[in-house]
This record gives sequence, C-alpha cells and structure tokens, in this order.
Amino acid sequence: MTDTDLMPEIEATGARLVAAREMIARRIIGQDEVVEQTLIAILSGGHGLLVGAPGLAKTRLVETLGTVLGLLAHRVQFTPDLMPADILGAEVLETGADGTRAFRFIDGPIFCQLLMADEINRASPRTQSALLQAMQEKEVSVAGQRRFLPRPFHVLATQNPIEQEGTYPLPEAQLDRFLLQIDVGYPDRAAERRIILATTGVDEALAEPVFDAPSLMAAQRLIRRLPVGEAIVERILDLVRAARPESGDAHPAVRDAVSWGPGPRAAQALMLAIRARALIQGRLVPNLDDVAALARPVLIHRMALGFAARAEGLTLDSLIGQLVGDVMGVEAAA
Repeated sequence: MTDTDLMPEIEATGARLVAAREMIARRIIGQDEVVEQTLIAILSGGHGLLVGAPGLAKTRLVETLGTVLGLLAHRVQFTPDLMPADILGAEVLETGADGTRAFRFIDGPIFCQLLMADEINRASPRTQSALLQAMQEKEVSVAGQRRFLPRPFHVLATQNPIEQEGTYPLPEAQLDRFLLQIDVGYPDRAAERRIILATTGVDEALAEPVFDAPSLMAAQRLIRRLPVGEAIVERILDLVRAARPESGDAHPAVRDAVSWGPGPRAAQALMLAIRARALIQGRLVPNLDDVAALARPVLIHRMALGFAARAEGLTLDSLIGQLVGDVMGVEAAA
C-alpha cells in the first residue's frame, strides 16, 4: 500500500485524535505533554507508567481516557495486602438448585480494556508479577486455564516517587513491559489558576466518547503501517545501542556509569512511539525531533545507574540528554 492510499485513513484518524485531545483538555488542564505521551502509549498498543506526586490528576486522566476512547475501564488500588486473585479473579464453588456443586470463575478487574493500577509499587512483588503475563501476552492463566483478555488491553499504572516507605520497587522485567514512563509534573501558575476555577464550581466539564474499541484498534494498526525513513531507523539503533554498557557501540559515559541498559524492546517502543507522535501532530512521517522527544520516556525506566555514578550525583536525565545530543545531534526534550 502506498502513502497516497493511506492518506484518507490518516486524515480521518488525525481528525479523531484532534477531537479526542480537545475532549480530554476539558478535564485535564495544563498537562498537554502528559496527555500526548499517554495517547502515544495507547496508540502504540502499549502500556504507560505515570510517575508523579499525589494530586496531579493521574487518576482523573485515566478515567477521562476510558470515556474518550470508549474503553471499559477498571481501577485497582494497589496495597501491601493485595493478592494476585484480587486482580485476576478466582474460582468459587457454587451449589446449584439440584444440590450439585461446580466451580465458577469470577472475573477479576483485569478483565477490562483499560486497567488503572493505582500506586502499583505498593503491592508485593508476587502481586505485581500477576500483571506480567497480562501486559505482554494479553491473557492470564488461572487454575491451569488460559483466559484471554478483552481487546484492546492497556495498563496505565501510577507511581508516587516521593513516598518510598512501604513500597516495593518494580522488577526490571515488569518495567520493560511499559512502553513509556510518563513523568507528571506540577502545572504552571496560569494552568493552576484555570484548574481551581474549573474544578471548584457547581458545574464540571464532562467527557464524551470520541473513539470506540474497533476504531481505536484500527488506529493502532494504522500506526504500524506509517513509513519510517531508513535514516531514522539507524538513529534509533544508534541511540539504543549506545545506552548499553556491554555493547561495542556503548557511549563512553555509559560504560562508566550504567549498570544495565535497554534491550531490543526499547528500540521497538521508539519505532512505534515516534509514528504515533507524528500522527497525533498531523504528520505522515516521523523525524529526528520525535526520536529526541521520546528518548527519555522510552529509555529512563530501562536503564540503571551504578553506585559510583549515583555517588557522584549523575542522573539518568542528564545522561540520556547527553546521549541524544552526541548520538543524534539533536537537543533532548526537557
């Protein structure tokens, strides 16, 4: 299929995305970049890890996305005593009217299309691991049986970076399942003024559906068909391979500072995410600016600094910025 053949579908999807962003902006004020990155994660068919202090509308964003994208959304509040069965579901023994007994499976909240895992790092590793199979394979195994999840299926997890007491760090294997780490910062003064005026009155803006599950899945398929130039592919490979300390292509700063780096899933994530960003911004072809803008959200949770680097005050933010500048010759997104 040629680029010309794709244009009608691209234009129709682009118009829907504009309407979706406008609908989300009714309820989420001053977080345009967060909204864009969250939509990128979903359009790419992946999951997002929202990291930010309490009260920054992370829960509100996920609720609004469920409505605007026309998805069945569930929310799970992760706590230290949460068990895997509380997420996946369980079999219960029921007695029929004729006295016969049989097991019946009761779906857990994971059987939805958009799952909000609120404060995911407060649950034990055993419970966190219950999400691994679901996030990667879109199915779960309960009582020896495979049970498929609704399509599409996305996880948007939230994490509080301030309070670490009573939390469990996410294992590297699970972090790698998140397409993007989306940092949610404080709004500026003008945005915060609009927030307090919009949310403390009698009437509050409501969101309405723009997509539904079939149209969203069609947009996800379209993303995978968008062309990516050979030069952009090579820059993605250069960037990801430069971030691996054990690679022969490793950046000199990475060899000394990083204990482990991103795997091939990071390159896959960048390939999908830059296409989604281009489409959201009304472009057919992604460019180097897309790679630079998404390098941090794709890489930061797939890398870890060594002890010596942390002791010297080095941060992954500065290191990724240096990588983007040296490898691509483009200034990294702030």
